[in-house]
Amino acid sequence: MALGGGLLLALLLLVAGNAWVLQQTRQQIEPELSLCLAAPVGIVFGTSRWTRSGRPNPHFAARMNAAARLVRLERVEHLLISGDNRTRFYNEPQAMWQALNARQVPAEAMTMDFAGFSTYDTLARARDVFGVEQAVLITQDWHLPRALLIADALGLEAWGCAAPTRPVDGLWRLRLREWLARLGTLGDLYVWGRDPHFLGPLEPLPVTPQGEASIEEVESTEEESPSSSLPGPLEPVTPQGQGE
Repeated sequence: MALGGGLLLALLLLVAGNAWVLQQTRQQIEPELSLCLAAPVGIVFGTSRWTRSGRPNPHFAARMNAAARLVRLERVEHLLISGDNRTRFYNEPQAMWQALNARQVPAEAMTMDFAGFSTYDTLARARDVFGVEQAVLITQDWHLPRALLIADALGLEAWGCAAPTRPVDGLWRLRLREWLARLGTLGDLYVWGRDPHFLGPLEPLPVTPQGEASIEEVESTEEESPSSSLPGPLEPVTPQGQGE
């Protein structure tokens, strides 16, 4: 009886927590890339280039396509590409940099964050390390509610542009994991608190200050940041999960 009651309570918390997150963020998500509002920075969340079976990860490709298109549409001036770089064989930011550069996104329009170990870390570092105040979040529609909730809690002015993704095998597992992650995020933000793994000195992104010249009128006088320089050949990547 007690076990059944506990399971029922856990289920109710899961459903109620997810419903609240979705309700809080649904007005901030734009499913059509061409209709996304402009922002100085687009934050691209890392995920593996490969699935566990060794095939190309469609979620990775969708995020890269969406980010490159937003740059072409001049919806964002600069991309902060943030992901996991725990080992020399797994480097999400470098893989994203190369994929975006292959899609004609110029090097000077990208900065890599190698310590984006989680959605929370990416957004906390965007604010505290890279000086981001306003941003478009670029990821799948099932990931955006959690990312936007964190951004709001951190005081970032953010909205989401959903990366289109075709139906794939195993998507239900990602969605289930996301339901659990949303509940965990509520705990991180409002119960026990959470800090990012690593911060560091302020390294403002080379973007036009709000209220000044438009993207077309900017004449760059910034020296190229080391984190935006051309990376070397990509190390062999050990296939991982499909990530956040």
